[in-house]
Amino acid sequence: MKIVIDAMGSDAAPGVEVSGAVQAIEELGYDLVLVGDEAQIKTELKKYKDYSDKITIIHAPERIEMHEPAAISVRRKRHSSIVLALELLKKEEADGFVSAGNTGAVVCAAVLSLRLLPGVERPGIAIVYPTLTGASVLIDVGANIDPKPLHMLQYGIMADAYARYILHRPKPSVGLLNVGEEESKGTEFIKEAHILLSESKLNFVGNIEGREIFAGNVDIVLCDGFVGNVILKVSESIVDTLFKALKQEIKSNIVATLGAALASSAFTALKKKMDYSEYGGAPLLGVDGRCIISHGSSNPKAIKNAIKVAAEFKTQDVNKHIVEELESY
Repeated sequence: MKIVIDAMGSDAAPGVEVSGAVQAIEELGYDLVLVGDEAQIKTELKKYKDYSDKITIIHAPERIEMHEPAAISVRRKRHSSIVLALELLKKEEADGFVSAGNTGAVVCAAVLSLRLLPGVERPGIAIVYPTLTGASVLIDVGANIDPKPLHMLQYGIMADAYARYILHRPKPSVGLLNVGEEESKGTEFIKEAHILLSESKLNFVGNIEGREIFAGNVDIVLCDGFVGNVILKVSESIVDTLFKALKQEIKSNIVATLGAALASSAFTALKKKMDYSEYGGAPLLGVDGRCIISHGSSNPKAIKNAIKVAAEFKTQDVNKHIVEELESY
């Protein structure tokens, strides 16, 4: 198994990517390709055991920054780490791709280089997130902010395949995010999407409201990329704020401090469950390749787990199952 990594993507690149790659080698044993500034990557690698037999470095003299416009940057910076890494995937010189860089640039470069799977009109970014009952999939969280009803059906089909073969849900339930559970609620776009989903072979349970997202009542939540990205950013903020507020309250009260000490194992378990790095990254579903997009502020563990997700994507042949399901429609 060989995974290619955009070593210049994260906010702390390439240190985070190199550290995550080393963890992946030690834990998973994969062969890895690091694409980025060769001198910087080699400097970071000196901090660790020699894994030259497991790591290949491809020099990329350019880097697409987070603030740069996606489409323009991808076309102008043909020697950027994102573009060169995806070229390796296109040439089948790697089995998967991981980047914590500019999300828009990754989506644009992946579509231009890898193309879409047969039958897919728009790709979608899916995230696996924690719920009260385990984990669920939310799609789309930013690839397509103005989809058509048909795209929502395709998101459901792609997420269904991902949930079955990666999360091992034999018949994942699908819910459409709306302002109410009634079929009459929502915009015309949502109503049309509801009709398509109802007539599909998916295990569609109807509309769900925002308060149900983290309850785990459904395995897959469908929404457009604009709404999904807002949900993602707000969720991250809430988790961070809650833990900081809890920490402040505990420190301000001696009784609370003692109680927290007694409940430390529960707090540790909760923090781990809510930690995005446990889930690695978000698969870009619909492109003809295995692309995992990680958070810009990813830590080494997140990169390591993203590498693991990319490998599982390949092992389970998710794209093949997506194409088969689309063909059946």
